[in-house]
Amino acid sequence: MMRKAGDGGGSENRDDHAAFSALLEDNAEDLYERAPCGYLSTLLDGTIAKINTTLLNWLGHQRGDLVGRKTFSDLLTAGGRLYHETHFAPLLRMQGEVSGIALELKTADGSRLPVLVTSTVKTGSDGQPLLIRTTVFDARDRRAYETELLRARQEAEREREELKRLNATLQRTLLPPTLVNVPGLDVAAHYHIASTDKVGGDFYDLFPLASGTWGLFLGDVCGKGAAAAAVTSLARYTLRAAAVYDPDPVAVLSNLNTVLNHEYNGQDPRFCTVVFGLLVPDTDRGGFRVTLASGGHPPALLMRADGSADYLPTPGGQLIGALPDAHIATTTVRLDLGDTLLLHTDGLTEAHTAQITDGDRYGDDALLDFAQALAPTTASDAVAAVRDLLDTLGTGVDDDTAVLAISVPRPTSEEQP
Repeated sequence: MMRKAGDGGGSENRDDHAAFSALLEDNAEDLYERAPCGYLSTLLDGTIAKINTTLLNWLGHQRGDLVGRKTFSDLLTAGGRLYHETHFAPLLRMQGEVSGIALELKTADGSRLPVLVTSTVKTGSDGQPLLIRTTVFDARDRRAYETELLRARQEAEREREELKRLNATLQRTLLPPTLVNVPGLDVAAHYHIASTDKVGGDFYDLFPLASGTWGLFLGDVCGKGAAAAAVTSLARYTLRAAAVYDPDPVAVLSNLNTVLNHEYNGQDPRFCTVVFGLLVPDTDRGGFRVTLASGGHPPALLMRADGSADYLPTPGGQLIGALPDAHIATTTVRLDLGDTLLLHTDGLTEAHTAQITDGDRYGDDALLDFAQALAPTTASDAVAAVRDLLDTLGTGVDDDTAVLAISVPRPTSEEQP
């Protein structure tokens, strides 16, 4: 038998009407007693005058235990009573309402019930306060959520601290623990960590080669983190091995370029800027002859004993590892008594600073002015001055910075006071 169109709709309308009628007939007292929150009415001195069943069930008390016998503050923990007396009650008297205050109630079995409390003062027609109405919301789920959130945050902090320790350990393995002693030279270095959350890609080293010569290098791998650290480690050991095989600076960087280009020419190419130097002592005239080869690295600074300072230009040097055959720029210079050579990565010159009027980067010109004001100097003093400069720039240094300085010390009798 087919149902006539509209029969279903009429039945649903009748059901809705019946449900609405039932709501109208719902007992107001039952709504109060079994509400999903606690209700409490107290006299102005806090004595409990009325309390609903919901709150009684939460607390585990009988109505006769509380009404006319206890005050609202009697239901609170010791800390809650102190807060109620010093903050809650005075604020309620001044404002007539206090909303959403987190407190803890004591239950009959001695446990604690975290709640959110809202209280309002009911006044008479003359505006005088008559009683206090309080609504209590069960905050156990919220407290559990906040506790879990705090636990997760603490765990994240512990993991972050552990990551910092691991990063610091890894960073130390990528740098020489101490610089070797080079007869006839003073050497100094510094590594400035911009962020402890990620391993940087800057690196440097100074090491002996055959026939009384010495090799040095300083470089900067693109990117940060574990991937950059892997490239840094590969670059350091390749440079050392290549220098032992053939110490010619161009040959050393060419070997590194071949290795990096071969290893990282896929979906995640990796490259670096690097300067490699060969130090040869001049046994006849004193001092050292330095040959530098640069693959796209910022030029070194030479600070002379006469107080002058300038960059050693190495134009046209290309990034190491980016192309199968990179152009490598070279320059040769003598280091005489009192001269200092300073190598650095671009974390210094690219630091943000509000002190420079022609831009927001520290820049090459500012660093040259800094060097000219510093000369003549020593390796140790030059690195100490750069450290102070980095501290002055503060958070503007958003990339790791490595500096390596070498100087030919003057005889003690020639040192300036």
